[in-house]
Amino acid sequence: MPVSNTRARTKQDELVIHVSCHGNDLWSGYLPEPNALKTDGPLGSLEGARNTIRKIKNSNAWEELRSKGQGINVVLSGGIYQLPASFELYDQDSGEESIPVVYSAESGQEVRLVGGHLITDFEPVSDPEIRNRLQSKAIEHIKQTDLGQLGINNFGLAGGSGLELFFADQPMTLSRWPNQEFIKITELVGGDPVDVRGTKGDKIGKFKYHSDQPERWADENDIWVHGYWFWDWSEQRHAVESIDTENRIISVKPPYHSYGYRTGQWFYAFNILAELDQPGQWYLDRKTSLLYFWPPSPLEENQATVSVINTMVKMENVSHVTLKGFIFEAAREHGVLITGGESNCLVGCTFRNLGGWAVRVSGGSKIGVQSCDIYQTGKGGISLSGGDRLKLQSAQHYAENNHIHHYSRWDRVYQPAISLNGVGNRATHNLIHHAPHMAIGFSGNNHLIEFNEIHRVCYESNDAGAVYCGRDWTMRGTIIRHNFLHHIDGFEKRGCVGVYLDDMFSGTNIYGNLFYKVTRAAFIGGGRDCKIENNIFIDCNPALHVDARAMGWAGYHVDQIMKERLIAMPYQDQLWAKQYPELVNIWEDEPAAPKGNLIANNIVQKGKWDGVQDQARSYVTFRQNLIDQLPESLGGDSPDQFQLANDSDVYNTGFQPIPVKKIGLYTDDNRVSLPARNDLQ
Repeated sequence: MPVSNTRARTKQDELVIHVSCHGNDLWSGYLPEPNALKTDGPLGSLEGARNTIRKIKNSNAWEELRSKGQGINVVLSGGIYQLPASFELYDQDSGEESIPVVYSAESGQEVRLVGGHLITDFEPVSDPEIRNRLQSKAIEHIKQTDLGQLGINNFGLAGGSGLELFFADQPMTLSRWPNQEFIKITELVGGDPVDVRGTKGDKIGKFKYHSDQPERWADENDIWVHGYWFWDWSEQRHAVESIDTENRIISVKPPYHSYGYRTGQWFYAFNILAELDQPGQWYLDRKTSLLYFWPPSPLEENQATVSVINTMVKMENVSHVTLKGFIFEAAREHGVLITGGESNCLVGCTFRNLGGWAVRVSGGSKIGVQSCDIYQTGKGGISLSGGDRLKLQSAQHYAENNHIHHYSRWDRVYQPAISLNGVGNRATHNLIHHAPHMAIGFSGNNHLIEFNEIHRVCYESNDAGAVYCGRDWTMRGTIIRHNFLHHIDGFEKRGCVGVYLDDMFSGTNIYGNLFYKVTRAAFIGGGRDCKIENNIFIDCNPALHVDARAMGWAGYHVDQIMKERLIAMPYQDQLWAKQYPELVNIWEDEPAAPKGNLIANNIVQKGKWDGVQDQARSYVTFRQNLIDQLPESLGGDSPDQFQLANDSDVYNTGFQPIPVKKIGLYTDDNRVSLPARNDLQ
């Protein structure tokens, strides 16, 4: 279809293709509204727009676009677009550097891409048997609907990656007990003891609880439990095999938790109709396809949606394509999956109410997620993986200026807001908060983590890091610089970690960060060649931790996984030796010793400074650290509260200014305002 067609609406730099909820894929897409005769108008779907672009690419029109330096902009008008399946783009759907392809929301309009089904047909519960199972206070509030009547028969498992219910743009809670918090294991009765360095438990998922509540569950047939069964940083959901209410014993179905079970650890039970006892809870009977729901507000005032499809958008070997301004919601797994390709971007989008990740990128180069809002995901936020470790070739993926919060709704641990893997990727200017476990996880080489604000994460776990990596000598070169971490103290305030270089992780630079009210703010767990320099620690307990674990309890890792990962890399080749000279002779240089660590020019006020273990101390170089010598009062919820005076005496000691005003989100064309600080608590 020629670009010069008189029906085509063009701007100087782009060809515009229109899509509308009221459009038709048999029309051209060159009109924003249907014409008077209803013979032409906007397209009706993303697939229709994609197919139109394919026709353009197979015609002379593509050369005309190239000669004019014009791109293509697919503009979706406001409305709700229910996706019956994943929207898929392949290499043939790519743009070019001079002909970028943009799929965008109409300016000023809300465009919602929905991976689920809207539910409107609710009615009161009338079945006497069901009413008898419900608590008396709940009976008249609970409504039901038959999903089978809507053609929805694949529900997935109640334990995860299955159907979910959303109402008023919020995830509803699958009926559970207790409604908040947890109940604790009181005794183990599995009969297969386990002892991990003196921490004792049992390998069998059979344990006692202290309550009469499960006596109400006699008619339940699909009960699950979710708990932190042995360690405070490892959780799992189990289907329940049986409950002995007389002796108060729960037995779960195998496979059992890999670490076992321990007295005092915490869990809750869920997917129980009898526990549907407060507004915002729901339950699905997978045998009858009936969904039961206690709406938190009148049904006619808000929309109810159940998730149906798995992933909303898949891009494979696509290049020069941008998705802009959309709301992605109500899918069972991910918002956008990108495999391969280059120079793609997701900008100004909202990802919410998803069962998996917002965005996952694997391979390719220069793929970014910028100025997006991400919340209420079942797993993490943004995963960026790319680059060649053997060649130390950077992928240059980036996550910038994103607001990511209240994530890891289903998988509670090791599902960070941002994950960097491979070589040469970056996470910059992001605001991350309110999560049960980590904020940023990384592995690989030469990443940049800079100008991020992170707070109130790791609230449901301990021995966890807001910024985390672990167990490799070769994953070097990452810079963690000019970030603001505050109010991070773990489950029941028992302590976690700010920046956690776990199990001999090495060669990382922690520079110019602000730490406020963080337990074990900067942590070197037996690693080598790390630098902790020019940071400000206020009211941290302690600010610093360094240990020599590989010379003690973790020594078995040295000859096993650490050596395996070392020899898997060409660490003595010229390229690697030039970038990481400390690695060349590591195997002959007391590899278990935490050598080469530098702690210099840090400011510490209040709290505790030094948590360095005695065995590690002789290997650590300390230089010019100011401990409780600051004449100024610093600390608070805002980076501005850490601004030193321009004439501060600390600059005479070698301490360098920290650009505190650059930390966190910034406004741009796609983020026109910033969240108020009192809304972030």
